[in-house]
Amino acid sequence: MMEEFQLFPDGVQLLEEDRQEEACGIFGVYSNDPNFDASGLTYLGLYALQHRGQESAGIVVSDGHRVAAHKEMGLVSRVFNPDLLSRLQGRIAIGHVRYSTTGSSYLANAQPVMARCSKGILAVAHNGNLVNPDSLRRELEDHGSVFQSTTDSEVIINLIARNSRDTLEDAILKAVSRLQGSYSLTIMTKDTLIGLRDPYGNRPLCLGRIGDDAYIISSESCAFSSIGAKFIRDIAPGEMVVINQDGIKSLMMPPVGKKALCVFEYIYFARPDSTIDGCNVHLARKAMGRELAKEFQGAADVVIPVPDSGISTAMGFAEASGIPYDRGLIKNTYVGRTFIQPRQELRDLGVRIKLNPVEEVIKDRRVIIIDDTIVRGTTSGKIIRLLRDAEAREVHMCISAPPVKYPCYYGIDTSVRKELIAASHTEQEICDFIGADSLTFLSLDGLKRALNPMASDLCLACFNGDYPIPVPEGKKDKSRLEEE
Repeated sequence: MMEEFQLFPDGVQLLEEDRQEEACGIFGVYSNDPNFDASGLTYLGLYALQHRGQESAGIVVSDGHRVAAHKEMGLVSRVFNPDLLSRLQGRIAIGHVRYSTTGSSYLANAQPVMARCSKGILAVAHNGNLVNPDSLRRELEDHGSVFQSTTDSEVIINLIARNSRDTLEDAILKAVSRLQGSYSLTIMTKDTLIGLRDPYGNRPLCLGRIGDDAYIISSESCAFSSIGAKFIRDIAPGEMVVINQDGIKSLMMPPVGKKALCVFEYIYFARPDSTIDGCNVHLARKAMGRELAKEFQGAADVVIPVPDSGISTAMGFAEASGIPYDRGLIKNTYVGRTFIQPRQELRDLGVRIKLNPVEEVIKDRRVIIIDDTIVRGTTSGKIIRLLRDAEAREVHMCISAPPVKYPCYYGIDTSVRKELIAASHTEQEICDFIGADSLTFLSLDGLKRALNPMASDLCLACFNGDYPIPVPEGKKDKSRLEEE
Protein backbone atom coordinates (compact mmCIF):
# COMPACT_ATOMS: atom_id res chain seq x y z
CA MET A 1 0.00 0.00 0.00
CA MET A 2 1.32 3.40 -0.96
CA GLU A 3 2.08 5.63 2.04
CA GLU A 4 1.98 9.40 1.97
CA PHE A 5 5.33 11.10 2.48
CA GLN A 6 5.36 12.97 5.81
CA LEU A 7 8.02 15.51 6.63
CA PHE A 8 6.63 16.57 9.98
CA PRO A 9 4.99 14.80 12.97
CA ASP A 10 1.26 14.20 13.13
CA GLY A 11 -0.74 17.34 13.75
CA VAL A 12 1.34 19.67 11.62
CA GLN A 13 -0.64 21.13 8.74
CA LEU A 14 0.11 22.89 5.48
CA LEU A 15 -1.11 26.44 5.19
CA GLU A 16 -2.87 26.53 1.83
CA GLU A 17 -1.95 29.30 -0.57
CA ASP A 18 -4.65 31.55 -1.98
CA ARG A 19 -3.28 31.64 -5.46
CA GLN A 20 -2.99 29.59 -8.58
CA GLU A 21 -0.51 26.74 -8.32
CA GLU A 22 1.04 25.22 -11.39
CA ALA A 23 2.20 21.72 -12.05
CA CYS A 24 5.94 21.54 -12.75
CA GLY A 25 9.12 22.58 -14.47
CA ILE A 26 11.05 20.36 -16.87
CA PHE A 27 14.62 20.47 -18.13
CA GLY A 28 16.79 18.38 -20.44
CA VAL A 29 20.34 18.45 -21.78
CA TYR A 30 22.18 16.52 -24.50
CA SER A 31 25.87 16.43 -25.44
CA ASN A 32 28.06 14.07 -27.46
CA ASP A 33 31.02 14.82 -25.18
CA PRO A 34 31.59 11.77 -22.90
CA ASN A 35 33.00 14.09 -20.20
CA PHE A 36 30.01 16.42 -20.20
CA ASP A 37 28.46 16.94 -16.75
CA ALA A 38 24.78 16.58 -17.65
CA SER A 39 23.56 16.02 -14.08
CA GLY A 40 25.35 19.10 -12.72
CA LEU A 41 23.93 21.27 -15.47
CA THR A 42 20.46 19.83 -14.94
CA TYR A 43 20.72 20.54 -11.22
CA LEU A 44 21.43 24.21 -11.98
CA GLY A 45 18.63 24.30 -14.55
CA LEU A 46 16.13 22.88 -12.07
CA TYR A 47 17.34 25.39 -9.49
CA ALA A 48 16.37 28.17 -11.91
CA LEU A 49 12.95 26.53 -12.38
CA GLN A 50 12.34 25.97 -8.66
CA HIS A 51 9.49 28.53 -8.68
CA ARG A 52 7.43 26.11 -10.80
CA GLY A 53 7.40 23.38 -8.14
CA GLN A 54 8.80 22.93 -4.64
CA GLU A 55 7.33 19.57 -3.74
CA SER A 56 9.80 17.11 -5.30
CA ALA A 57 12.76 17.01 -7.65
CA GLY A 58 14.38 14.35 -9.79
CA ILE A 59 17.09 13.75 -12.39
CA VAL A 60 17.65 10.85 -14.80
CA VAL A 61 21.03 10.67 -16.52
CA SER A 62 22.70 8.49 -19.17
CA ASP A 63 26.30 8.10 -20.33
CA GLY A 64 25.06 6.67 -23.61
CA HIS A 65 24.97 3.12 -22.26
CA ARG A 66 23.75 3.09 -18.67
CA VAL A 67 20.94 5.05 -17.08
CA ALA A 68 20.89 6.27 -13.45
CA ALA A 69 18.27 8.24 -11.55
CA HIS A 70 17.54 9.95 -8.26
CA LYS A 71 14.40 11.71 -7.01
CA GLU A 72 13.08 12.70 -3.61
CA MET A 73 10.57 14.95 -1.92
CA GLY A 74 11.76 18.50 -1.30
CA LEU A 75 13.58 21.39 -2.92
CA VAL A 76 16.34 20.83 -5.47
CA SER A 77 18.99 21.92 -2.97
CA ARG A 78 17.71 19.36 -0.45
CA VAL A 79 17.32 16.46 -2.88
CA PHE A 80 20.78 16.76 -4.45
CA ASN A 81 24.28 17.35 -3.09
CA PRO A 82 27.74 17.32 -4.69
CA ASP A 83 28.45 13.72 -3.69
CA LEU A 84 25.17 12.48 -5.16
CA LEU A 85 25.59 14.48 -8.37
CA SER A 86 29.12 13.10 -8.80
CA ARG A 87 27.62 9.62 -8.91
CA LEU A 88 25.06 10.62 -11.56
CA GLN A 89 27.55 10.52 -14.41
CA GLY A 90 26.45 11.08 -17.98
CA ARG A 91 26.13 13.32 -21.02
CA ILE A 92 22.32 13.18 -21.37
CA ALA A 93 19.84 14.07 -18.64
CA ILE A 94 16.30 15.18 -17.93
CA GLY A 95 15.05 16.75 -14.72
CA HIS A 96 11.80 17.72 -13.07
CA VAL A 97 10.48 19.88 -10.24
CA ARG A 98 6.90 19.21 -9.17
CA TYR A 99 3.86 20.77 -7.67
CA SER A 100 1.00 18.28 -7.53
CA THR A 101 -2.18 19.01 -9.43
CA THR A 102 -2.91 15.39 -10.28
CA GLY A 103 -1.58 12.87 -7.80
CA SER A 104 -0.91 13.66 -4.16
CA SER A 105 2.39 14.42 -2.47
CA TYR A 106 3.82 10.92 -2.63
CA LEU A 107 7.39 10.02 -3.43
CA ALA A 108 5.98 7.57 -6.00
CA ASN A 109 4.54 10.57 -7.84
CA ALA A 110 7.87 12.36 -8.10
CA GLN A 111 9.28 12.60 -11.62
CA PRO A 112 10.83 11.81 -14.05
CA VAL A 113 8.92 8.54 -14.40
CA MET A 114 10.77 5.56 -15.86
CA ALA A 115 9.87 2.33 -17.60
CA ARG A 116 11.68 -0.53 -19.29
CA CYS A 117 10.49 -1.51 -22.76
CA SER A 118 11.89 -3.27 -25.82
CA LYS A 119 13.99 -0.17 -26.56
CA GLY A 120 15.54 -0.17 -23.11
CA ILE A 121 15.02 2.40 -20.37
CA LEU A 122 12.57 5.20 -21.14
CA ALA A 123 12.23 8.30 -18.92
CA VAL A 124 9.58 11.03 -19.14
CA ALA A 125 9.13 14.37 -17.37
CA HIS A 126 5.77 16.10 -17.81
CA ASN A 127 4.43 19.60 -17.25
CA GLY A 128 0.67 20.00 -17.65
CA ASN A 129 -2.48 18.03 -17.07
CA LEU A 130 -4.48 15.60 -19.20
CA VAL A 131 -8.27 15.68 -19.33
CA ASN A 132 -8.67 12.04 -20.43
CA PRO A 133 -6.26 10.11 -18.15
CA ASP A 134 -8.96 7.96 -16.51
CA SER A 135 -10.12 6.30 -19.73
CA LEU A 136 -6.54 5.81 -20.92
CA ARG A 137 -5.51 4.32 -17.59
CA ARG A 138 -8.41 1.82 -17.65
CA GLU A 139 -7.53 0.83 -21.22
CA LEU A 140 -3.88 0.30 -20.32
CA GLU A 141 -4.76 -1.69 -17.21
CA ASP A 142 -7.02 -3.91 -19.32
CA HIS A 143 -3.96 -4.66 -21.47
CA GLY A 144 -1.77 -5.56 -18.49
CA SER A 145 -0.18 -2.26 -17.47
CA VAL A 146 0.53 -1.90 -13.76
CA PHE A 147 0.65 1.62 -12.31
CA GLN A 148 2.80 2.64 -9.37
CA SER A 149 1.58 6.25 -9.11
CA THR A 150 -1.48 8.44 -9.65
CA THR A 151 0.14 10.82 -12.14
CA ASP A 152 -0.81 11.52 -15.75
CA SER A 153 2.86 11.09 -16.58
CA GLU A 154 2.77 7.36 -15.95
CA VAL A 155 -0.13 7.06 -18.39
CA ILE A 156 2.00 8.80 -21.03
CA ILE A 157 5.04 6.57 -20.57
CA ASN A 158 2.91 3.43 -20.70
CA LEU A 159 1.34 4.56 -23.96
CA ILE A 160 4.79 5.09 -25.45
CA ALA A 161 6.07 1.72 -24.21
CA ARG A 162 2.99 0.02 -25.69
CA ASN A 163 4.15 1.16 -29.15
CA SER A 164 7.77 0.21 -28.62
CA ARG A 165 7.93 -1.97 -31.75
CA ASP A 166 7.75 1.23 -33.79
CA THR A 167 10.63 3.66 -34.09
CA LEU A 168 11.02 5.87 -31.05
CA GLU A 169 9.64 8.89 -32.89
CA ASP A 170 6.63 6.97 -34.21
CA ALA A 171 5.94 5.40 -30.80
CA ILE A 172 5.86 8.83 -29.18
CA LEU A 173 3.71 10.40 -31.90
CA LYS A 174 1.23 7.52 -31.71
CA ALA A 175 1.08 7.86 -27.94
CA VAL A 176 0.54 11.62 -27.81
CA SER A 177 -2.13 11.41 -30.51
CA ARG A 178 -4.26 9.72 -27.80
CA LEU A 179 -3.70 12.50 -25.28
CA GLN A 180 -6.22 15.23 -24.60
CA GLY A 181 -5.12 18.14 -22.50
CA SER A 182 -1.98 20.03 -21.69
CA TYR A 183 1.53 18.62 -21.90
CA SER A 184 5.09 19.71 -22.42
CA LEU A 185 7.44 16.75 -22.21
CA THR A 186 11.10 15.88 -22.01
CA ILE A 187 11.73 12.25 -22.97
CA MET A 188 15.01 10.38 -22.70
CA THR A 189 16.46 7.05 -23.71
CA LYS A 190 20.05 6.01 -23.14
CA ASP A 191 21.17 7.89 -26.27
CA THR A 192 18.41 10.36 -27.23
CA LEU A 193 16.77 13.49 -25.82
CA ILE A 194 13.33 14.62 -26.99
CA GLY A 195 11.28 17.72 -26.23
CA LEU A 196 7.61 17.85 -27.15
CA ARG A 197 4.86 20.46 -26.74
CA ASP A 198 1.14 19.80 -27.14
CA PRO A 199 -0.60 21.13 -30.28
CA TYR A 200 -2.28 23.94 -28.33
CA GLY A 201 1.00 25.07 -26.76
CA ASN A 202 -0.72 25.32 -23.36
CA ARG A 203 2.55 24.96 -21.45
CA PRO A 204 5.80 26.63 -22.50
CA LEU A 205 8.90 24.85 -23.77
CA CYS A 206 12.03 26.24 -25.37
CA LEU A 207 15.32 25.19 -26.93
CA GLY A 208 18.79 26.45 -26.10
CA ARG A 209 22.44 25.68 -26.72
CA ILE A 210 25.57 25.65 -24.60
CA GLY A 211 29.02 25.28 -26.14
CA ASP A 212 29.42 23.83 -29.63
CA ASP A 213 27.27 20.71 -29.52
CA ALA A 214 25.22 20.66 -26.29
CA TYR A 215 21.49 21.36 -26.49
CA ILE A 216 19.13 22.37 -23.69
CA ILE A 217 15.36 22.00 -23.39
CA SER A 218 13.60 23.93 -20.64
CA SER A 219 10.18 25.07 -19.47
CA GLU A 220 11.46 28.64 -19.36
CA SER A 221 14.28 30.61 -20.94
CA CYS A 222 15.42 31.94 -17.54
CA ALA A 223 17.20 28.61 -17.01
CA PHE A 224 19.45 29.26 -20.03
CA SER A 225 21.06 32.44 -18.76
CA SER A 226 21.58 30.88 -15.32
CA ILE A 227 23.77 28.14 -16.82
CA GLY A 228 25.47 30.18 -19.54
CA ALA A 229 23.38 28.75 -22.40
CA LYS A 230 21.95 30.71 -25.31
CA PHE A 231 18.29 30.80 -26.18
CA ILE A 232 17.64 29.43 -29.68
CA ARG A 233 13.85 29.50 -29.98
CA ASP A 234 10.56 28.42 -28.48
CA ILE A 235 9.48 24.91 -29.34
CA ALA A 236 6.32 25.40 -31.37
CA PRO A 237 2.91 24.03 -30.39
CA GLY A 238 2.68 20.48 -31.75
CA GLU A 239 6.44 20.23 -32.34
CA MET A 240 8.69 17.34 -31.33
CA VAL A 241 12.43 18.07 -31.24
CA VAL A 242 14.66 14.97 -31.41
CA ILE A 243 18.34 15.25 -30.41
CA ASN A 244 20.85 12.40 -30.81
CA GLN A 245 24.25 11.64 -32.32
CA ASP A 246 22.88 12.47 -35.77
CA GLY A 247 22.09 16.03 -34.70
CA ILE A 248 18.76 17.73 -34.12
CA LYS A 249 15.55 17.43 -36.08
CA SER A 250 11.99 18.64 -35.81
CA LEU A 251 8.73 16.76 -36.39
CA MET A 252 5.26 18.33 -36.33
CA MET A 253 1.97 16.89 -35.15
CA PRO A 254 -1.23 17.70 -37.06
CA PRO A 255 -2.44 21.22 -36.23
CA VAL A 256 -5.53 21.71 -34.05
CA GLY A 257 -6.37 25.29 -34.86
CA LYS A 258 -5.80 28.16 -32.50
CA LYS A 259 -2.98 28.23 -29.93
CA ALA A 260 -3.86 28.32 -26.24
CA LEU A 261 -0.89 29.21 -24.02
CA CYS A 262 -1.97 29.48 -20.37
CA VAL A 263 -2.34 33.20 -19.64
CA PHE A 264 -1.14 32.67 -16.08
CA GLU A 265 2.37 32.08 -17.39
CA TYR A 266 2.47 35.84 -17.91
CA ILE A 267 0.37 36.78 -14.87
CA TYR A 268 2.03 34.64 -12.23
CA PHE A 269 3.79 31.35 -13.05
CA ALA A 270 6.85 32.31 -15.07
CA ARG A 271 9.88 34.18 -13.81
CA PRO A 272 10.00 37.81 -15.01
CA ASP A 273 13.32 37.24 -16.75
CA SER A 274 11.79 34.58 -19.02
CA THR A 275 10.57 35.21 -22.54
CA ILE A 276 7.72 32.94 -23.65
CA ASP A 277 6.59 32.71 -27.26
CA GLY A 278 8.37 35.98 -28.03
CA CYS A 279 6.89 37.96 -25.11
CA ASN A 280 9.02 38.95 -22.10
CA VAL A 281 7.22 38.23 -18.84
CA HIS A 282 8.46 41.33 -16.98
CA LEU A 283 7.36 43.68 -19.77
CA ALA A 284 4.01 41.89 -20.05
CA ARG A 285 3.36 42.42 -16.33
CA LYS A 286 4.33 46.08 -16.55
CA ALA A 287 1.83 46.46 -19.39
CA MET A 288 -0.85 44.84 -17.19
CA GLY A 289 -0.01 47.38 -14.50
CA ARG A 290 -0.42 50.28 -16.90
CA GLU A 291 -3.82 48.99 -17.99
CA LEU A 292 -4.83 48.41 -14.37
CA ALA A 293 -3.90 52.00 -13.51
CA LYS A 294 -6.27 53.24 -16.22
CA GLU A 295 -9.12 51.23 -14.71
CA PHE A 296 -8.50 52.15 -11.06
CA GLN A 297 -10.87 54.82 -9.83
CA GLY A 298 -9.57 56.55 -6.77
CA ALA A 299 -6.61 58.27 -5.20
CA ALA A 300 -3.66 56.97 -3.22
CA ASP A 301 -0.27 57.89 -1.81
CA VAL A 302 1.81 54.81 -2.57
CA VAL A 303 1.76 51.68 -4.76
CA ILE A 304 3.21 48.51 -3.23
CA PRO A 305 3.41 44.98 -4.64
CA VAL A 306 2.78 41.61 -3.09
CA PRO A 307 6.19 40.05 -3.80
CA ASP A 308 7.27 38.59 -6.07
CA SER A 309 4.74 38.35 -8.92
CA GLY A 310 3.22 41.75 -8.17
CA ILE A 311 6.49 43.69 -8.49
CA SER A 312 6.56 44.23 -12.26
CA THR A 313 2.83 45.00 -12.34
CA ALA A 314 3.18 47.56 -9.54
CA MET A 315 6.03 49.26 -11.42
CA GLY A 316 3.82 49.63 -14.50
CA PHE A 317 0.91 50.87 -12.38
CA ALA A 318 3.10 53.50 -10.71
CA GLU A 319 4.53 54.69 -14.04
CA ALA A 320 1.07 55.10 -15.58
CA SER A 321 -0.64 56.64 -12.55
CA GLY A 322 2.14 58.87 -11.26
CA ILE A 323 1.63 57.41 -7.77
CA PRO A 324 5.01 56.57 -6.17
CA TYR A 325 6.14 52.96 -6.05
CA ASP A 326 7.65 51.57 -2.87
CA ARG A 327 8.34 48.29 -1.08
CA GLY A 328 5.78 48.00 1.66
CA LEU A 329 5.91 44.23 2.12
CA ILE A 330 9.13 42.26 2.50
CA LYS A 331 9.17 38.57 1.60
CA ASN A 332 11.08 35.97 3.54
CA THR A 333 12.84 34.26 0.64
CA TYR A 334 13.77 31.26 2.78
CA VAL A 335 10.17 30.17 3.28
CA GLY A 336 8.45 27.94 0.76
CA ARG A 337 4.99 26.59 1.43
CA THR A 338 4.32 27.29 5.08
CA PHE A 339 3.86 24.52 7.66
CA ILE A 340 2.25 25.52 10.94
CA GLN A 341 0.51 23.96 13.92
CA PRO A 342 -3.27 23.72 13.60
CA ARG A 343 -4.01 26.21 16.38
CA GLN A 344 -5.91 29.21 15.07
CA GLU A 345 -3.63 31.78 16.64
CA LEU A 346 -0.67 30.28 14.81
CA ARG A 347 -2.60 29.83 11.56
CA ASP A 348 -3.31 33.55 11.63
CA LEU A 349 0.42 34.18 11.69
CA GLY A 350 1.03 32.12 8.54
CA VAL A 351 1.15 35.10 6.18
CA ARG A 352 3.47 37.00 8.54
CA ILE A 353 5.99 34.18 8.24
CA LYS A 354 6.26 34.99 4.56
CA LEU A 355 5.46 38.71 4.43
CA ASN A 356 6.26 41.51 6.82
CA PRO A 357 5.15 45.12 6.44
CA VAL A 358 7.47 48.13 6.31
CA GLU A 359 5.45 50.28 8.68
CA GLU A 360 7.20 53.52 7.76
CA VAL A 361 6.03 53.09 4.15
CA ILE A 362 2.44 52.23 5.10
CA LYS A 363 1.50 54.23 8.23
CA ASP A 364 -1.10 56.98 7.68
CA ARG A 365 -1.02 56.51 3.91
CA ARG A 366 -3.56 55.50 1.29
CA VAL A 367 -2.08 52.27 -0.03
CA ILE A 368 -2.63 50.49 -3.35
CA ILE A 369 -1.61 46.85 -2.97
CA ILE A 370 -0.95 44.98 -6.25
CA ASP A 371 -1.41 41.22 -6.47
CA ASP A 372 -1.75 38.76 -9.33
CA THR A 373 -5.05 37.03 -8.53
CA ILE A 374 -7.66 36.16 -5.93
CA VAL A 375 -8.68 32.50 -5.86
CA ARG A 376 -10.34 31.84 -2.51
CA GLY A 377 -9.83 35.21 -0.85
CA THR A 378 -8.27 33.96 2.37
CA THR A 379 -4.70 35.12 1.88
CA SER A 380 -5.79 38.44 0.39
CA GLY A 381 -7.75 39.15 3.55
CA LYS A 382 -4.73 38.37 5.72
CA ILE A 383 -2.52 40.70 3.66
CA ILE A 384 -5.05 43.49 4.04
CA ARG A 385 -5.06 42.93 7.81
CA LEU A 386 -1.26 43.19 7.80
CA LEU A 387 -1.55 46.62 6.18
CA ARG A 388 -4.30 47.67 8.60
CA ASP A 389 -2.14 46.59 11.54
CA ALA A 390 0.64 48.77 10.09
CA GLU A 391 -1.85 51.68 10.33
CA ALA A 392 -2.58 52.19 6.64
CA ARG A 393 -5.22 54.92 6.30
CA GLU A 394 -6.84 53.21 3.31
CA VAL A 395 -6.13 49.94 1.50
CA HIS A 396 -7.08 49.55 -2.17
CA MET A 397 -6.41 46.15 -3.68
CA CYS A 398 -5.74 45.95 -7.42
CA ILE A 399 -5.49 42.59 -9.17
CA SER A 400 -3.61 42.12 -12.46
CA ALA A 401 -6.10 39.53 -13.74
CA PRO A 402 -9.86 39.34 -14.21
CA PRO A 403 -11.89 37.40 -11.62
CA VAL A 404 -11.20 33.65 -11.76
CA LYS A 405 -14.68 32.19 -12.20
CA TYR A 406 -14.12 28.84 -13.90
CA PRO A 407 -12.02 25.79 -12.98
CA CYS A 408 -8.88 24.82 -14.84
CA TYR A 409 -8.31 21.26 -16.09
CA TYR A 410 -4.95 21.84 -17.77
CA GLY A 411 -2.48 22.00 -14.87
CA ILE A 412 -3.71 24.48 -12.25
CA ASP A 413 -5.12 23.27 -8.96
CA THR A 414 -8.54 24.95 -9.33
CA SER A 415 -10.67 22.10 -10.67
CA VAL A 416 -13.66 22.72 -8.36
CA ARG A 417 -15.72 25.82 -9.15
CA LYS A 418 -17.22 26.15 -5.69
CA GLU A 419 -13.72 26.87 -4.34
CA LEU A 420 -13.44 30.01 -6.49
CA ILE A 421 -14.76 33.01 -4.63
CA ALA A 422 -15.48 34.99 -7.81
CA ALA A 423 -17.69 32.19 -9.17
CA SER A 424 -20.41 32.93 -6.61
CA HIS A 425 -19.73 36.44 -5.30
CA THR A 426 -19.80 39.93 -6.75
CA GLU A 427 -16.71 42.10 -6.74
CA GLN A 428 -18.19 44.20 -3.96
CA GLU A 429 -18.87 41.09 -1.89
CA ILE A 430 -15.26 39.97 -2.40
CA CYS A 431 -14.06 43.44 -1.43
CA ASP A 432 -16.09 43.28 1.79
CA PHE A 433 -14.84 39.75 2.52
CA ILE A 434 -11.16 40.66 2.25
CA GLY A 435 -11.65 43.95 4.11
CA ALA A 436 -10.36 46.36 1.44
CA ASP A 437 -11.58 49.92 0.89
CA SER A 438 -11.85 49.13 -2.81
CA LEU A 439 -11.12 46.24 -5.13
CA THR A 440 -10.21 46.53 -8.81
CA PHE A 441 -9.75 43.54 -11.10
CA LEU A 442 -8.10 44.10 -14.46
CA SER A 443 -10.80 43.69 -17.10
CA LEU A 444 -10.53 40.98 -19.72
CA ASP A 445 -10.28 43.66 -22.41
CA GLY A 446 -7.54 45.38 -20.43
CA LEU A 447 -5.64 42.10 -20.13
CA LYS A 448 -5.92 41.54 -23.87
CA ARG A 449 -4.64 45.04 -24.59
CA ALA A 450 -1.67 44.45 -22.29
CA LEU A 451 -0.78 41.16 -23.97
CA ASN A 452 -1.44 42.22 -27.55
CA PRO A 453 -0.48 40.67 -30.00
CA MET A 454 -0.26 37.51 -27.85
CA ALA A 455 -3.90 37.82 -26.74
CA SER A 456 -5.31 35.70 -29.56
CA ASP A 457 -2.96 32.81 -28.69
CA LEU A 458 -3.90 32.51 -25.01
CA CYS A 459 -6.13 30.24 -22.95
CA LEU A 460 -8.52 32.49 -20.99
CA ALA A 461 -10.90 29.75 -19.86
CA CYS A 462 -10.54 30.48 -16.14
CA PHE A 463 -11.99 33.95 -16.81
CA ASN A 464 -14.63 33.30 -19.48
CA GLY A 465 -15.32 29.54 -19.42
CA ASP A 466 -14.25 29.14 -23.07
CA TYR A 467 -12.16 25.95 -22.91
CA PRO A 468 -9.90 25.65 -25.99
CA ILE A 469 -9.06 22.01 -25.25
CA PRO A 470 -12.29 19.97 -25.02
CA VAL A 471 -13.03 18.71 -21.51
CA PRO A 472 -15.06 15.48 -21.25
CA GLU A 473 -18.52 15.93 -19.81
CA GLY A 474 -18.77 14.86 -16.20
CA LYS A 475 -15.02 15.02 -15.59
CA LYS A 476 -14.40 14.30 -11.94
CA ASP A 477 -12.39 16.20 -9.43
CA LYS A 478 -8.63 15.75 -9.85
CA SER A 479 -8.41 14.06 -6.49
CA ARG A 480 -10.48 11.07 -7.58
CA LEU A 481 -7.58 8.66 -7.74
CA GLU A 482 -6.58 9.40 -4.16
CA GLU A 483 -10.15 9.01 -2.92
CA GLU A 484 -10.80 5.62 -4.50
